Amino acid sequence: MDLLRISAVSYLNTFPFVYGIKESGILDNFSLSLEVPSLCAEKLKAGEVDIALVPVAALPEIGQFHYISDFCIGAVGEVKTVLLLSKVPMSSITRIHLDFDSRTSVELVKVLAGHYWKIAPQWVRLQSGDASSPDEIESLVAIGDKTFSIRKDFPYVYDLAVEWIRFTGLPFVFAAWVSRAILPQDLQDRFTRAISYGIAHKRECVNYFHDKLPPYDNCLGYLEDNISYDFDEPKKRGLAQFLSYLG
Repeated sequence: MDLLRISAVSYLNTFPFVYGIKESGILDNFSLSLEVPSLCAEKLKAGEVDIALVPVAALPEIGQFHYISDFCIGAVGEVKTVLLLSKVPMSSITRIHLDFDSRTSVELVKVLAGHYWKIAPQWVRLQSGDASSPDEIESLVAIGDKTFSIRKDFPYVYDLAVEWIRFTGLPFVFAAWVSRAILPQDLQDRFTRAISYGIAHKRECVNYFHDKLPPYDNCLGYLEDNISYDFDEPKKRGLAQFLSYLG
């Protein structure tokens, strides 16, 4: 392969992956683009990239695909950046605005509403970026770095990873590294080693991205304590269960 085209997410939780890809010295001759999760999936589906960090709710639409890494964006407890934010208690929620930067969070909140919380709200689609202006919104699904600044505007905060774990007893996977074609094993191994390097150097990663960090006073703690990167068997079971709800 002459040039390895990679699409990754532009959020803090992906910075260790990006750091490893760019700074480990393990990969060469690659291009890396950073975007919101929904665009990562679209680029892979359109054949514009070879590898993408894909929000898992988009996997059924990609067609044939291959997991190419032992790492993911997952959670085994509070994730902090995938939230249902509300100005009223859960039992009083009538309308939920949806942040379409990631389809996974949208599908997850719908699964939880129907199967766990037993509520039937009206769903209102937001355009990308609208979730950062929540003044007129009763309840909102928000993801990514913007949650650090807007959660203070809502008295009721429901962490969707925590809610899923309470519902199923399983961890949750938000995004996985995927290719459509079968890539050479040596390339897959080098890619995995590169992102593993980034995960092993989170402190250096935070220093490297110091001018791109969100307004949160413990970014290193978030990467160490809230994001679980191993794509292990419990996460694969949690992912399979989530996908089963999507039909």
